[in-house]
Amino acid sequence: MSNGLTYRDAGVDIDEGDALVEQIRPFARRTLRPEVLAGIGGFGALCAIPRKFKRPVLVSGTDGVGTKLKLAFELDRHDTVGIDLVAMSVNDVLVQGAEPLFFLDYFACGKLERGVAAQVIKGIARGCELAGCALIGGETAEMPGMYPPGEYDLAGFCVGVVERDRILNGKSIRAGDVVLGLASSGPHSNGYSLIRKILERERPADPAKLLEPTRIYVKPVLTLLKKVPVKGLAHITGGGLVGNVPRILPKKTRAVIQQASWPRPEVFQWLQRAGNVADSEMHRVFNCGIGMVVVVAAAAATRAVAALRAAGETVYEIGSIEKSAAGEPDCIVV
Repeated sequence: MSNGLTYRDAGVDIDEGDALVEQIRPFARRTLRPEVLAGIGGFGALCAIPRKFKRPVLVSGTDGVGTKLKLAFELDRHDTVGIDLVAMSVNDVLVQGAEPLFFLDYFACGKLERGVAAQVIKGIARGCELAGCALIGGETAEMPGMYPPGEYDLAGFCVGVVERDRILNGKSIRAGDVVLGLASSGPHSNGYSLIRKILERERPADPAKLLEPTRIYVKPVLTLLKKVPVKGLAHITGGGLVGNVPRILPKKTRAVIQQASWPRPEVFQWLQRAGNVADSEMHRVFNCGIGMVVVVAAAAATRAVAALRAAGETVYEIGSIEKSAAGEPDCIVV
């Protein structure tokens, strides 16, 4: 039947999808860990739990990149959003004290452009290398009519593992503890709906700087956990310091953050000026230069700072934990 329809006529190119899988296979192979039994290509990926764990607990996380993708589409830059995708999940898993074990991605588009998809997935593999976790599987979904031409969406899924008695839950945090802040690389993957609104008013000299990928804190923080007793970790995502630090605090405690204790990066100064954004809104939307918070006892603070700096992090002592009274906010920036 010469007039018979094919899947390609409907907008789905199976051959292009198969070619993409073969193209990304080397990227994924570089991320593999000894525990991976079967990775990309099967119906499911197999991964054993590392033998060093005696009472392992699995920790899972999932996230996307959000409307930062819109800026990537506009600038036709697709090589770093994959790092963002990995970072948002592995950093969340990390704050439980867990070592990220493996990662899966979901890439969805209306029409598969193999070159673009390969750039994205190469970035995902790079993020996995930075986090020390394996890219063991994923899904590429070509769905005609679901997305505007040239656009796609991303979701990521991470599983980590932690010893049961090493889980970080913040329960030991007390008044007098010290709050350390690890520098961010920029807005990370949060606040981009506001950033895009600001860009309607004014354009920076180099908009590509707004695509700086989210910092992955896994390896330095795992090193820290081996050297210093850490009471709590908070990944500073949407909600900023005031929205994320309280998630790890016990009742009747609060964090008091000194905004003068670290330099606010120029990108946040520009965003505030260009958008005429109030200080309170900046702290509620953006990380403002602090991407991860570490809470330690005052006696351990010097050792923690030294360990983090030796691991390559820029770290500041940004505040302290205090007792709180009824009705007081759980975190304030002064």
